[in-house]
Amino acid sequence: MDKTPLFLQPAFHEKIWGGTRLRDLFGYDIPGETTGECWGISAHPNGPATIKNGPLQGMTLDQAWSSHRELFGHYSGDDFPLLTKILDAKKDLSVQVHPDDAYAREKEHVPFGKTECWYIIDCDEGSEIVYGHTAPSKEAFRQAVEEKKWDSLLRRVKVKPGDFFYVPSGTIHAICSGCLILETQQSSDTTYRVYDYDRPGADGKPRELHIEQSIEVANCPHHDPELTYHVRQEAQARFTELLREDYFTVSHWEIRGHADPIQKNWPFLLMSVLDGEGTLVIESKNYPLKKGDHLIVPSGAESVSFDGTLDLIVSNPV
Repeated sequence: MDKTPLFLQPAFHEKIWGGTRLRDLFGYDIPGETTGECWGISAHPNGPATIKNGPLQGMTLDQAWSSHRELFGHYSGDDFPLLTKILDAKKDLSVQVHPDDAYAREKEHVPFGKTECWYIIDCDEGSEIVYGHTAPSKEAFRQAVEEKKWDSLLRRVKVKPGDFFYVPSGTIHAICSGCLILETQQSSDTTYRVYDYDRPGADGKPRELHIEQSIEVANCPHHDPELTYHVRQEAQARFTELLREDYFTVSHWEIRGHADPIQKNWPFLLMSVLDGEGTLVIESKNYPLKKGDHLIVPSGAESVSFDGTLDLIVSNPV
């Protein structure tokens, strides 16, 4: 089995709320001055990433998933399960909510709902997110939406670099201006907007809202998930498991020299380099890593280590 890691060329999306930090901080060749999203590891039809190296160079990730399932440990399912993004919120994103799998399959005829999580890479001082709401019931939530009582309904949380948030399907949320976030999520692009600040879209008209769907899928009342981090400290590395849940496991790896972090209990690994540079070593073969790289370590890689100074977000399906 080929053990070459799959380095990926991201797909980019311009958004009315986007900016230029994906270019300014990561060196990406972005399509415009309002680029909001880098889909770094994606097999979604709305923005598949392209393999940049090795025997599958030029193939999109969805094509590799269909034709070379051995690289992914013969993981079950017709569709690649996860999507990794970096989002640059120069302006506020809409207040939104995502459905669970059952609702998405029944109503939208897509394979996945959307549970996600956010690692705050950077943010302006005083930045915040919308995370949940104050309504005690569906009826109270509907009434507050209909009466546009956004200030009292929406729950705002201050954020700082290094913060982590788990956003299960049904969570009312919004990334607000000044935030640069790495998002790990199910491979879904289904979003219901409940509020968009009455602003016009790119065509000058208000963007579509999805009030009824939002009310149907919103968790009422909101409960903050309880998170327990698991940390493994080594001489030259620190590995923090941020989340382990039904769809994915997400960790923050900080390499400051040499590290052998891998215990082979994963079908394949998704890696995004947030900062630094170094080397990924797979069975004595070296692969350079730098800030902004997105890659997949395939199932056949048994011996994996690192050298250098690197900060990575690493995930895998469960």
